[in-house]
Amino acid sequence: MTTKHSSEHHFDLIVVGAGIVGLAHAYTAAQRGLKVCVVERDAACVGASIRNFGFITVTGQGAGDTWRRARRAREVWGDVAPQAGIAAVHHGLYLSAFRPLAHTVLEAFMRTEMAEGCELLGIEEAARRAPALRLEGAQSVLYSPHEMRVESRTAIGLLARWLAEAHGVQFRFGEAVLEVATPRVRTSRAVLHAERVAVCTNTELHGLFAERLAPHDLRLCQLQMLRVVPEPGFQLPGSVMADLSLVRYHGYSRLPEAAPLLTQMRREEGESLDHGIHLIVVQSADGSLVVGDSHHYGAAPEPFASERVDALILRHLRETLQLREATVSARWVGTYPSSASTDCLIDAPDDATRVVLVTSGTGASTAFGIAEDVFNAW
Repeated sequence: MTTKHSSEHHFDLIVVGAGIVGLAHAYTAAQRGLKVCVVERDAACVGASIRNFGFITVTGQGAGDTWRRARRAREVWGDVAPQAGIAAVHHGLYLSAFRPLAHTVLEAFMRTEMAEGCELLGIEEAARRAPALRLEGAQSVLYSPHEMRVESRTAIGLLARWLAEAHGVQFRFGEAVLEVATPRVRTSRAVLHAERVAVCTNTELHGLFAERLAPHDLRLCQLQMLRVVPEPGFQLPGSVMADLSLVRYHGYSRLPEAAPLLTQMRREEGESLDHGIHLIVVQSADGSLVVGDSHHYGAAPEPFASERVDALILRHLRETLQLREATVSARWVGTYPSSASTDCLIDAPDDATRVVLVTSGTGASTAFGIAEDVFNAW
């Protein structure tokens, strides 16, 4: 094989994978003046990055790196979205606490640094600000101003197009990467070269660098989500969560005060917990609601959605919002890698290569912050 290479196949950085983690690395590199190529095996991004809520979540993320990265990622989203033509559909988070023990968790959260800018609302104030919430029997409502929601189905494509047009990032869709031996990257169509390579392949745990991933005991998490059409004119004030989120999101669940709540929830909502259900509701520009989600884990989760899981999610939806109508218009599943020990895996096979996987389902919320950390330490 000749060692003479076309300049069009030479880059400062090659990114493997065009999901949000890969695009965040491409953006961060382009901001630093690097020549970037993104190689994606599918003809378009169709994985976890378009199957989620598009919910850039800060409040409730795990203390430390995850929360810090989410705060930074939210800032970057705020800068990038308008430039890329990505609409912010709504802002803010309302988390309703129905059980006294849930209210206790929120009180404890408000004493942490992560509550900066948040408010713990009484029921009358919450009803005034968010009339869509069903607050009978509720104790309090946490309001966070930090969250931002984009339409993930279209945002990823718009972000990629903007990176190509405004930053000169080259995209090679429909092209599988077969081997990475930096500076050489062999694909199904070409041999490319780059000073650095970032491998951001999400659920591909048995392909590139499988031997590096194996010791981390990663598994896959499959979730179920729905699109629900409410009555005409129904308007959410922001994203919505409730008690189940307090025993799942690490920013709340790792507080000592969350342990008694979990005990109560296991007694009262054991089936929902068994399915990993916690309620998130966001709204799209057409008025429809994206609702979820559940979490089932395994080496190869079966791609079959459960009607019972959907029914549980819809019950929590009706218990949390003042809905007269809730017609399901779409259902889907998503999959992401999961780790019991870390929210994000950053591995260095060599000085010029990084493998980056978000292992907590927080890619949309943290990817831009993760990419900055990777480059700052590289």
